[in-house]
Amino acid sequence: MKQTFPIKIDRPLVFFDIESTGTSPKADRIIDLALIRILPGGTRDAHSFLVNPGMPIPPEVTAIHGISDADVRDCPPFSAIADRAFSLLENTDLAGFNVLRFDIPMLVEEFLRCDIEFDIENRRIIDVQRIFHRREPRDLSAALAFYCGELHLGAHGAMADTEASIRVLEGQFKRYADLAADMEKLHEYCNKRDPSWADRTGRFRWSNGALVVNFGKFKGTPLADLISEDPGFAKWILRSDFPRDTRRIVEEAMNGRWPSPPAAEQRRSGQEDDEVSQL
Repeated sequence: MKQTFPIKIDRPLVFFDIESTGTSPKADRIIDLALIRILPGGTRDAHSFLVNPGMPIPPEVTAIHGISDADVRDCPPFSAIADRAFSLLENTDLAGFNVLRFDIPMLVEEFLRCDIEFDIENRRIIDVQRIFHRREPRDLSAALAFYCGELHLGAHGAMADTEASIRVLEGQFKRYADLAADMEKLHEYCNKRDPSWADRTGRFRWSNGALVVNFGKFKGTPLADLISEDPGFAKWILRSDFPRDTRRIVEEAMNGRWPSPPAAEQRRSGQEDDEVSQL
């Protein structure tokens, strides 16, 4: 199906939504995955996967999205659809509602359990919720009503939510004439990030050439010091529900492998070393 689309795209853009057994990427599992691929020429194709999570769906979660254990009892596990889902997402940019905080971390973890590395570093990401919250703070149902004058009757069904995200983005472009119709600029708009951050959520940052903790009671402490003096903190991060790239930094550091600081940080650190040497 070919439709007009407000953004100029140079490779497939995949809107997607996930329904799951809960909100923890490590402990919970996907039960419903919907993808709508928009190709540069405007053609769209939709794909939906109902998945057996291999664990009970809590009644309070079923009350939200309406999917019960009985609905997925005879469905395949995620491992059976992982290769197909990965092929649909390969070499694409990503979009959806609240995908940065929920759907992407959940999908990354599910792929990892299937020994598939779902790399998002070289993808541009549009989070419709980020645009909405920066303009009109509300949820997806309110966004659909506000931008499109429509009721979201299928709320919390993965395909209905995915389609609603597209409708909301189209409505946002109609309402905001200054919204950039360019993937790179829109990616930057949705992904404001401090250049000193070492991971996507800023749990670690670069300071004077050193990787330091950027949260909690150890904020400002070099990670190297913590690993040598208080390894329990690093192990706690690995056990907890931190994003995959945050845990990977700690995992690599505990094995003596450290990332290189960004170029700006290297220059800053070098300048400070020069100043110290001149004292």
